[in-house]
Amino acid sequence: MSSTFELFVFDWDGTLMDSVDHIVASLSAAAADTDMVDLGHQRYRDIIGLGLAEAMHALYPDATEDDTTRLCERYRHHFLDKNKAQSALFEGTHEMLCGLKEKDIKIAVATGKARIGLDRVFEETGYGDMFHASRCADESGSKPKPHMLHELMSELGVSPENTVMIGDTTYDMQMASNAGTAGLAVSYGVHNCEQLLKHNPLACCNNVNELSRWLHSHS
Repeated sequence: MSSTFELFVFDWDGTLMDSVDHIVASLSAAAADTDMVDLGHQRYRDIIGLGLAEAMHALYPDATEDDTTRLCERYRHHFLDKNKAQSALFEGTHEMLCGLKEKDIKIAVATGKARIGLDRVFEETGYGDMFHASRCADESGSKPKPHMLHELMSELGVSPENTVMIGDTTYDMQMASNAGTAGLAVSYGVHNCEQLLKHNPLACCNNVNELSRWLHSHS
């Protein structure tokens, strides 16, 4: 594995955007709307990073397909509700991404969000042009399958040895391993360093400033 890298692939929720609480609240509201058992804050946190359908199947494995479809619909309704407080990027994210862009480093996004959701947040934040490419769970494969990383590396012409997947969940680190890339963990999102280090990331960063320093020293 290289000591410097050509492509940094970021997870979105919990890595670049501070949206974990909003996701959990939307999952809880969807459960209430569909008369499903509220599984609690921690259980909802633990599945963040999966594609939406995969997350609902993991949370409610005995639900019918109709129930799962309705859960997904109600989740989207609550998550996209403009009357609710919207999530913000983590402090320091703007400066980090601008610095990488100035160095002409290739950066991309691989997220459990649906394409419509990622495009919406790109439009709201104005950050879509920051990234050379992106992949979403509904157009490729949900984490921890390697498909999103394989497609991004193919599109951008970068080998696994020169690619790092950056994320806040064990699903991100498992996807990196499955795709043959390095993983770089952050502990300020969903999973803590103890959980993430079990999947052998190159490092575990505790805040965006640490992450930025690591990326600049390895690009």
